This record gives sequence, C-alpha cells and structure tokens, in this order.
Amino acid sequence: MEATIVSDNVKHYPVLLKEIISVITPQHGGTFIDCTLGNGGYTNEILKYKNTKIIGIDRDTKTEIIVRKIQKNFPDRFLFKNIKFSKLNNLKLKKENIKGVIFDLGYSTTQIKDPEKGLSFNSMGELNMKMGLNDFSADDVVNSLDARDLEKIFKFYGDENDAKIISKNIARERTLHKIDTPKLVKIIEKSKRRRNHKIHCATKTFQALRIFVNKEISELIYGLINSVKILKKEGILAVVTFHSLEDKIVKYFFKNLSENKSISRYEPKLDQKDIYFEMPLKKPILPTREEVQNNPPSRSAKLRYLIKKKDVYQIETDIIEKFKNLLEIENLSSKL
Repeated sequence: MEATIVSDNVKHYPVLLKEIISVITPQHGGTFIDCTLGNGGYTNEILKYKNTKIIGIDRDTKTEIIVRKIQKNFPDRFLFKNIKFSKLNNLKLKKENIKGVIFDLGYSTTQIKDPEKGLSFNSMGELNMKMGLNDFSADDVVNSLDARDLEKIFKFYGDENDAKIISKNIARERTLHKIDTPKLVKIIEKSKRRRNHKIHCATKTFQALRIFVNKEISELIYGLINSVKILKKEGILAVVTFHSLEDKIVKYFFKNLSENKSISRYEPKLDQKDIYFEMPLKKPILPTREEVQNNPPSRSAKLRYLIKKKDVYQIETDIIEKFKNLLEIENLSSKL
C-alpha cells in the first residue's frame, strides 16, 4: 500500500486531469458533481466548456477561498455545498441531468502543508488530521484508545507490518507524556524493525490515522453507492485513488455493478441480477511518465470509471457486507 502523504516542497496539480476530461467529455455539456473540490482543478477545467454546470462538494471549510474565486468567475454555473460526499443523496437533484460524478481521493498539497490539520509527519504541533465535519481528532485517537485498538487501525488502514509494536510503544510512552506529532514520529522510528527508504517510516501509520479520523472507508463506500443512484442514463462515475485499500474498494464496487458472479456449470442455475452499468476498462488508467516527472505524487494514482446504462435509482450491491470488517473498525471511535 502506497500512502498519500507527500513532502512539503511539492506543488499541487490536479492529477490525471486530461484523462478525467477525456472520460467525462464535458464538451457535450451537462451537470457534473466534483465530490472533492479541493483547489478546484477539475472544476475550473470543466467550466471552460460553456454548456456545463458544476456542483462542488468538500467537507473542508478552508475551500472557501477557492469557492469564492470560482463563484466570481462562473456565478450561474457553479454551486458549492460544504458536506461530506457520503451525503450526496441529500442534495436536491431531481431537476438536474447529472452526467458525471468525480472523486479525487487524494489530499491536496495545500491541505498537507496546513499546520493546523497536522496531516504531515513534518508538522510540529498537536495531532489533528480533521478534514472538516469531524467528531474527534488524531490526538484523541492516539492518546485515548488502547493498544489493541490502535493496532487494528494501523494494521488494516495502513497495512503497517509493525502495527503491534508501534501501538504498544504508544501506550507506554503516553503514560509519561501526551503524544504530539514529533513524539509520534519518534515512537514510530524507534519501533520500525525494517526501513523502506522510498517512503518515510511514519507514512503508513499517519495514513491509517487520517483514514480513521475522517471515516474514509464509510465515506467512500456510501459516496460510491449514492453517486451511482443520482447519475442519469449514460452518466459516468470517475474515481481517482491513491492507495491500494481505497482502490480495492472502488475496483470491487465497479466489478460488482457491471458483472454477474461467475457460476460453475456444475452448479444449479441461479437468478442473476440485472446489470445496469458498464465498466469499459478492466484495468485502471495510470498517469503518464511525463506527469509523474512533473507531479511526483501522481505516481500512485489510478483512475477507474463506470457508465450507467439505464435510469434506475435502486441498485443491488454487497459492498457493505464485503468490507464489513473495515467498517467495524470505524466503530472503535465510540470509545472516544
């Protein structure tokens, strides 16, 4: 699993921008939902096409500066909602012909550099990692949950091989003093048995904490479910992932909606569900070598897309059951 935390000297670029535009074809017009507005890279590019409209969504209130700029330039074609994208179905969209829904699951360099958010292991202050509309912080998690719970978070959300020893050392150290970002990094450095020189040793633990604090697993799953509900016929759902866990969820969901399960010819025939979606490409679209050179954080990006072939609202998917164990880990937050 490759994490999304990047160094502080990297400029932010919208990842796979040309490929996104090619997939959603805004030149033909329509209403699009940018579920992760961020710095507005996708939105500004789509709005260059005159017959388009954008509904931008972001849980981060600090997007207000970006929002004001876009609203000034496109007052009649841009609407912003400060909500989590899992709440897409709460938007009043009956009159809207939703042609495309876009998710960029990475974090912008602006967010990573923000000292108040504390997303980077280079931050010097209190652990935070709240992206907006949160109930608790990374500080609450690290300084409150027991070692076994921390181990689950680090292991399953960060794919951290040394989750057990890191968790035990956190529990031991916090009896002496409260753990902030620099102290957590030191604990991880001392706990790691092997070093991967390609990424910082704290990357996976920080990724896991960020996923847990922002409930990114349930956000993604319910965001995907609600996005395909509101798409109109021939509408496109496009998702850019940055690490293996979220890509695994997206890949499964797309395959689950666009294919029936294979059945052995020796087994009795069962009723198969109706297929209302098409996944044109089995493999993800990856950034070009040139993009990776110009924008190193794009190296782990993967773009997958799905096309809705019939106007239906109710869909049949077992994605919640499939990732039940990951969703249950989020429930550890009830102990905070």
